Amino acid sequence: MSSTQQSSSTKKQTLFIASLIILWYSSNIGVLLLNKFLLSNYGFRFPIFLTMCHMSACAFLSYVSIVFMKLVPLQPIKSRPQFLKIATLSVVFCGSVVGAWVTYAALVPVVAGVVIASGGEPGFHWFGFIMCLSATAARAFKSVLQGILLSSEGEKLNSMNLLLYMSPIAVLVLVPAVLIMEPNVLEVILSLGKQHRYMWLLLFINSTMAYSANLSNFLVTKHTSALTLQVLGNAKGAVAVVISILLFRNPVTVVGIGGYTMTVLGVVAYGEAKRRFR
Repeated sequence: MSSTQQSSSTKKQTLFIASLIILWYSSNIGVLLLNKFLLSNYGFRFPIFLTMCHMSACAFLSYVSIVFMKLVPLQPIKSRPQFLKIATLSVVFCGSVVGAWVTYAALVPVVAGVVIASGGEPGFHWFGFIMCLSATAARAFKSVLQGILLSSEGEKLNSMNLLLYMSPIAVLVLVPAVLIMEPNVLEVILSLGKQHRYMWLLLFINSTMAYSANLSNFLVTKHTSALTLQVLGNAKGAVAVVISILLFRNPVTVVGIGGYTMTVLGVVAYGEAKRRFR
C-alpha cells in the first residue's frame, strides 16, 4: 500500500471514529437531558424502571435489526465462559447506570477536574458523590469487559450482537430490582400518563435514544480502547453539564467551571500524548 493510500485510509478511519463519537455524544446527552426533563417536569423518579425500559428497547431493536432487517449476521454464543462474560457485563452495566506513562499521566487532570467540578457544584451531596465514583468504577470495568468481548479473537462479537445478548439479561436483573425498590411504579406511571399526554412519547424517544447510545458506545470501544472510552466519557460529562446549564439554568460556581475546564484540557492532553507516543 502506497503512502497516499495509507494516508487516505487513515483519514477515513479517523472520520468514521469521529462520526461514532458524535453519535455517541448526541444520543447519550439526549438521554440524560430527557431523563432530567422527565424528573423535573413530570416528577418521574424511577431510574431503575427507566433503565429497564432502555434495555428492553435495546433487546427489541437489536433483534429487529439482526433477524428481520439483517443489518449484520446473527452470531451464536460459542462457549460458557463467553456467556458468563456477557452476563457479568450485563450486571455491571446495571450497576454503572443505577449507581506509556506520559499518556497515563495526562489522565490526572481529567480525574482532578471531575473532582474539583463536583466539589464546586452548589447541589453537591456526599452520598451522590460516592455513588458517582462507584458508578464510574463499574463503568470502567464494563468498558474493559466489553472491549474483550468485541475484540478478542476467540470470543469476538459485533456490537449489535453483543447488545442483543446483553440486554435481556440486564432486563432480568432489573425486574426484581424494580419490584423491590420501585414497587408502585406502574400505578404512578399510569397516573402520570393520564395527566401528561406526551409522557409515553417521551419514554419511547428516550428508550430509542438509549439504544443508539449503547450501540455507539460499543462501536467506539471496538474502534478505540476501553481507556479512551473513559476519557471521552469524562469529556461528554462536561459537555452535558454545559448543555444542561443552558437549557435548565442550573446554578454553577467558578470552582465548578474551573473543574470542567481542567477535565476538557486533560482530555486534550491525553489525545495529544496518545498521538505522539503511538
